[in-house]
Amino acid sequence: MKGRERSASSIPANIAEGYGRISSGEYKGFLSIAQGSINELETHLFLAEAVGLCEKSDIVYLIQELQSETRMIITLMKKLN
Repeated sequence: MKGRERSASSIPANIAEGYGRISSGEYKGFLSIAQGSINELETHLFLAEAVGLCEKSDIVYLIQELQSETRMIITLMKKLN
């Protein structure tokens, strides 16, 4: 599995794993890891554009969706405090 595929699949996997934990602190830790995977995937997309594997228009929608996921994760983490 390539880096971008691994980071993309780890986002929901970490959210699900954290949800199954006993404490909200553990859940927040896994949400933080999921956020790191979002950042990693954004980086892979920007690098793909930079080296000519895709055009900016190819990744705009994906970046917007990742930003939306970031907002949802941050909101959930605040509610867990």
